[in-house]
Amino acid sequence: MSKLANLYSRRYQDYLNQKAPSRETVGELIKQNIHGLCFSPYVEGQGPGTELSEQQVVERLSIIAKHTGWIRSFSCTEGNEHIPVVAKRMGLKTMVGIWLDEDLEHNELEMAKGIELAKAGYADLVAVGNEVLLREELSEQQLIDYMNRVREAAPGVPVGYVDAYYLFENHRAVTDACDVVFANCYPFWEGYSIEHAHVYMKDMYYRAKAVAGERPVIISETGWPNLGTAEGNAVPSEENAIRYFTQTYQWANQLGVEVFYFAALDEAWKVEKEGDVGAYWGLWDKDGKPKYWDE
Repeated sequence: MSKLANLYSRRYQDYLNQKAPSRETVGELIKQNIHGLCFSPYVEGQGPGTELSEQQVVERLSIIAKHTGWIRSFSCTEGNEHIPVVAKRMGLKTMVGIWLDEDLEHNELEMAKGIELAKAGYADLVAVGNEVLLREELSEQQLIDYMNRVREAAPGVPVGYVDAYYLFENHRAVTDACDVVFANCYPFWEGYSIEHAHVYMKDMYYRAKAVAGERPVIISETGWPNLGTAEGNAVPSEENAIRYFTQTYQWANQLGVEVFYFAALDEAWKVEKEGDVGAYWGLWDKDGKPKYWDE
């Protein structure tokens, strides 16, 4: 049996022996303030392509602001540029996401607004691109050039790239171009059952750290849905979502690992790309009600 298989076996026994985390446990972690949340301000019937108002950003961000120190945004256009400005007013730090894809003309709009926000002091970190390599939309060199442009335009603001943990192993030039490595770690999407999920998520993180050198590694996304279709052995449920959240933040708090949990709020628009499970990753439901603890 391999070392990792042995680890999984021991972890499974621990899982069988331990008491399941409760809503009270989640409530205590939330009260302590979790490090970061992935935030999109869309409401029912909205999604990318919707022009967001500043007032809507204020209303949606107010739901979560007292429970975290950081938020992560995903775009700098279509009203998403309001997010870092509103967050700053609320005393939050922001990982500002510049959305990149194969539309080079639109990339320039994202870049211009992202650089503007960074130069104005609204970006504490800048994530230049999200899973672009995973989607095979840009080359390594294009991505590196975009990162260098932001770094040169806004010196002093740490710049990085977001992708699945293993792509930093496969694209060392991109890893080397980052000030910070932003690793997405999803045992759910790789079909791991909840009893193995936490140990595998930690393995993902340490694999990213192994290639990052002296660069900080931040878990830019991880989470577990409460409803929808299973992915292999990964089963959505409230019990599993509570367990995954609790294990993630107890570990992160103990070791000082920075984690942006996905997601703050349920987002119905994601069903189109991710199936029924896409709508149920939030810690709050679509109406802003906590799903796993009682206020």
